[in-house]
Amino acid sequence: MISRYKTTSNTGDFNGILPARMDAGLTAKILGFQTNDIPVLVKYGQLEPLGKPPTPNCTKYFARRQILEVADDYSWLSKATKTIYQYWQGKNAVRKSLREESESTHSE
Repeated sequence: MISRYKTTSNTGDFNGILPARMDAGLTAKILGFQTNDIPVLVKYGQLEPLGKPPTPNCTKYFARRQILEVADDYSWLSKATKTIYQYWQGKNAVRKSLREESESTHSE
């Protein structure tokens, strides 16, 4: 079964057919996330890459079928969006705390 997907400038030119194995960039575009959000979704179990990648920083690929299924799943999209919000909120809080700590150390 070949999935047809209307391509745009955002998804690239695949002659209307998405590849069965998609990288993080294409996965992000289809799901409406940023490319740097995909590793977060993998880390928190929202997405599962193909082939059990051997290292955390290696290129990950995702199955077209899985991505198109979750793209149409409101509850998954809501949960994934909440995961991204929480991740970046926590990361920004740590940065703010470190910045404030650094500023207070320099002002003493």
